[in-house]
Amino acid sequence: MQPETLPPQAVDSVPAYWSISAEALLARLDTRTSGLSSEVARTRLARVGVNMIRAGHEGSALAAFARQFRSPLVLILIFAAIVSGVVGEGSEAVIIGVIVLASCVLSFSQEYGASRAMQALTARIARKALVLRDGRETLLPVEEIVPGDIVRLSAGNLVPADGILLETRDFNVSEAALTGETFPVIKTAGICPPEARLGQRTNAAFTGTSVRSGTATMAVVKTGGATEFASIAATIAHVAPETDFARGIRRFGYLMTEIMLVIVILVFFANLLLHRPAVDSLLFSLALAVGLTPELLPAIISVTLARGARTMAANGVIVRRLDAIENLGSMDLLCTDKTGTLTEGVIHLDACLDVAGTDAPQVRLWALLNATLQTGMANPLDEAIASGKDARDDIAAYAKVDEIPYDFIRKRLSVVVRQTGEPEDLMICKGAVQTVVAACSSVLARGAPVPLDAAAAAAIDEKVQAWSGQGYRVLGLAVRRFAQQDSYRREDEADLVLAGFLLLFDPPKAGMAETLKALAARGIKVKIITGDNRYVAAHLAETVGLPNRRVLTGTEVSRLTKEALVRRVSQNDIFAEIDPNQKERIIAALRKHGHVVGYLGDGINDAPALHEADVGISVEGAVDVAREAADMILLQRDLGVLLRGIDDGRKTFANTMKYISITTSANFGNMISMAFASLALPFLPLLAPQILLNNFLSDVPSLAIATDNVDADQVRTPRRWDIAFVRRFMVTFGLVSSFFDVMTFAFLLLVAGATASAFQTGWFVESLITELAIVLVVRTRAPFWRSRPSALLSWLTLAVAVFAIAIPYLPGADWFGFVALPLPVVGGLIAITLAYLGASETAKYWFFARERHRRQARRRV
Repeated sequence: MQPETLPPQAVDSVPAYWSISAEALLARLDTRTSGLSSEVARTRLARVGVNMIRAGHEGSALAAFARQFRSPLVLILIFAAIVSGVVGEGSEAVIIGVIVLASCVLSFSQEYGASRAMQALTARIARKALVLRDGRETLLPVEEIVPGDIVRLSAGNLVPADGILLETRDFNVSEAALTGETFPVIKTAGICPPEARLGQRTNAAFTGTSVRSGTATMAVVKTGGATEFASIAATIAHVAPETDFARGIRRFGYLMTEIMLVIVILVFFANLLLHRPAVDSLLFSLALAVGLTPELLPAIISVTLARGARTMAANGVIVRRLDAIENLGSMDLLCTDKTGTLTEGVIHLDACLDVAGTDAPQVRLWALLNATLQTGMANPLDEAIASGKDARDDIAAYAKVDEIPYDFIRKRLSVVVRQTGEPEDLMICKGAVQTVVAACSSVLARGAPVPLDAAAAAAIDEKVQAWSGQGYRVLGLAVRRFAQQDSYRREDEADLVLAGFLLLFDPPKAGMAETLKALAARGIKVKIITGDNRYVAAHLAETVGLPNRRVLTGTEVSRLTKEALVRRVSQNDIFAEIDPNQKERIIAALRKHGHVVGYLGDGINDAPALHEADVGISVEGAVDVAREAADMILLQRDLGVLLRGIDDGRKTFANTMKYISITTSANFGNMISMAFASLALPFLPLLAPQILLNNFLSDVPSLAIATDNVDADQVRTPRRWDIAFVRRFMVTFGLVSSFFDVMTFAFLLLVAGATASAFQTGWFVESLITELAIVLVVRTRAPFWRSRPSALLSWLTLAVAVFAIAIPYLPGADWFGFVALPLPVVGGLIAITLAYLGASETAKYWFFARERHRRQARRRV
């Protein structure tokens, strides 16, 4: 079969591809163990499509525009326009329709622009896989993988497609995403029965699973929508856990809905009892509902979060999930490993010592062979050892025979080598001292093995503790000779001879103490969670100035119940000798205390903790599974970068809350006033199209909220949603607004002697400019003249305010029922607006002083 004639899914005719031999499957896929050529791969990619679970349509502009019309508020307005058209109010129906369309276009342009910006940002951290193309190993975007590709897999990789395993070495895969099985599954090359269920196909690997240990070579069989993961995703809707931010938005929506329903129903039936026209009463009530609700809130949130994401990207933080920005701003506790975060991350091999603690060139050579010949997970420890190679090191005389890869249970790695002219193979085992010593039965003393007794073990512990107390990362190295054989297993790691120790040093980052102080000044505590021993962790904490140096070890954690751990975690800032699963337990216990917890990690063993944390943070060079589990990616592994991201997150949250404050303070007061005025006046205080136009114009400056400046006090402490605070704010400033509404009514009726049209025009102008003016007051907790708004917000507010005053004098004003106002009336309305500004500023001072007393009282309790 020629490559060009390969069907889109060549194996679809095979009932169970895992049940046929690898040779037969490769023939069906028309591929070889050396992989596809680039030309054939391009042809197949064009035929089968990109390797993605969901493609294209979800992000289309048409779909985004259609979503704007699914809003209940938009549907209410469309219903109102239809009612107007049916009863013969054609002009009113047109006006409502135009306003609906304008609002949807405005919301769409903002939301779609935000989504495109996010796509551009996340493209910077696209996942890649190691693929054989043209006979060479090449890093390619996973989207370009096609059936027939040969992929190399190792610890930390996410499996990029469904395929059959051709070769494996101690290959363990976590399939929890597909089967729900907690523990990793051992995978080997071979053949499985045709009836084998998903979890029983031990010779296959699937999209969405992750490699926990070992290495493998896989032939890709199915990609994209044809994978097992895609078929499961199509039938089971995955719902992500609700964030604190999303919960706050939902509760705010409930609050506004309750208020809206009460007012609308009361106003509608009250107007009917007053014998007002039913259609006018209905349209007025529906317009009130829209006027009460911040209908641009979804667009404002999208724009504000997307702008925040762009700002954070410029400062070195890529946001994968927008909602996480708010959680980053709310974070009050950061848990992190020490390597590369609190330390430089550039590890140096300082010494290779024998068991007696003296310099040992033979130990150095064995360590070099182990580090340079291992082909599993890349790590900075092996890189540090390999970087010390020089011309004295004769490793060409050694050939690698086999390898037992590192895993997080054994915590060691063995390489078996064969030296030219030697009759025996040499196993070289390197890893954590405790686990290496556990596999030893003797120690190498003066070139000969002697039994490892209790006295020798105590001496080893004493030396390791002393080196660790000086900040060294200590690895053990052991050897064993075997009669030559072709392969070796984990069981062969026994009766080893302890040869010596490797001392590696990773110095603390310059300025780390100042960075930790800056985090503390923002209300964020830092806790270390590390697999290193307690002495290294304590030494580092002392060096960088962590305030609390009490240590809880993994052994102690394993003895604690869930409830006991919740009580203990708050008392410790260092968790040392921690196993991967214990990290997740610690994060969960800290969250039980009410903390918003961030976790910074980049390893395979960090994925569960990254999922558990409120904010999962990883780094650009992290393994696939860690990056996919994270909410944010640091382009540099530096807490200084994260510090800037926290400030940006808090600014984003502050600007989102400004829109809530602006709309609730002015909208609530104006709509309440209008509802009661409709019962007291012989005419409607505003016509439905006037209410809708007022609401639309007052929202225009809010689109610039994302660009607004944020006061320093708004980023000084963690910020969280407080629906009770929003309710108190709305009532306080709504009452102030209603008081001046009544003053405006009195001025128009008693002083200006306004007719119905003049009253509606005057009230429209005054309510709109007060909604604009309140922006300047409630956007800051400081006196408004001390906090400068952004240029765009200032100019948009000024432009709409001028337009509001000019509307009655413009052509087409009569379409909306406006009439020209005498200049003295305009002057009186401006004077009322200035008085309203002064009163709102005074109310703001009183309100936030009372809130401070409320918080202090809660702390005392």
